[in-house]
Amino acid sequence: MNGGVATYLGSRLLGAIPMLFLMSLVVFAIVYLIPGDPVDAMLGQDAERSAREALRHELGLDQPLWRQYASWIGRVARGDLGRSIRAQQPVRDLIVEKLPATLLLTTTAAVIALLIAFPAGIVAAVRRNTLVDLLAMIGALLGVSIPSFWSGIMLIMIFALTLGWLPAIGYASLTTNPLAALRYLILPALTLGSVMAGSVTRQVRAQMLQELGRDYVRTARSKGLRETGVVVRHALRNSLIPAVTVLGVQFSVLLGGAVITEQIFAWPGVGQLAVNAIVNRDYPVLQGVILTVALLVTLVNLAVDALYVVLDPRLRLS
Repeated sequence: MNGGVATYLGSRLLGAIPMLFLMSLVVFAIVYLIPGDPVDAMLGQDAERSAREALRHELGLDQPLWRQYASWIGRVARGDLGRSIRAQQPVRDLIVEKLPATLLLTTTAAVIALLIAFPAGIVAAVRRNTLVDLLAMIGALLGVSIPSFWSGIMLIMIFALTLGWLPAIGYASLTTNPLAALRYLILPALTLGSVMAGSVTRQVRAQMLQELGRDYVRTARSKGLRETGVVVRHALRNSLIPAVTVLGVQFSVLLGGAVITEQIFAWPGVGQLAVNAIVNRDYPVLQGVILTVALLVTLVNLAVDALYVVLDPRLRLS
């Protein structure tokens, strides 16, 4: 890695620090954005005074606001996300237990989306204004427009209740029972992946159309290169950077959309953990989940920036 690339990636990393700082402020303020006293919201107004004061002291709510934030962010920096009020367990342990299921779901959904979006977008661009193009764009529009909760319910009704091919809800460990895990994974991954596939298909098609109309493509064709080589080696390669940008954004959307999908399919991930924390008013867990998701989104954006360096020679030569 040359100095220019290192400088570029270093600047992107430094640029992520203010975003994480602002996100930490938002996460910290969750307790205070809820109407009423946070302690009353957690324990109820009928709780004993001693219990309320003990919880207030445990959460540091009896200290000045700036000191509360400094103490909280210091613990977070050491990996201490607090303790769940409901489960009486460290929040970090709860997230570590649930996070692999969410990452498995979102990663599988992203792979499904790529397997659908890139072939569909490329074929739609190459065969512009044909029936294939029309069908691909209709599918992309449906994928973007249909809410994930509706598509998830429809998939359950068709493939689980009517055909009986796949289980409707549930989860199995990929390490202990891979076949059962795959059966449970297909429907929620399709639900999430269809949304991402629609957006990426439209982006790939639009960028491919732009590249196919450029002079270097016409020059390649005039030299007698095969159409497959022109499309794949030239047009597609130069279309990847905008597509990667959309992939990064959509993967972040997947992490948010997993909350609804995990509830529909009873998938034991951090989305379900966050919903249960809201229902039980377990604010330390909710804070920990939001902060974890924000960190994952930041890491995805940094990975996209690293891919820019791989795909764009100008960044390596600048």
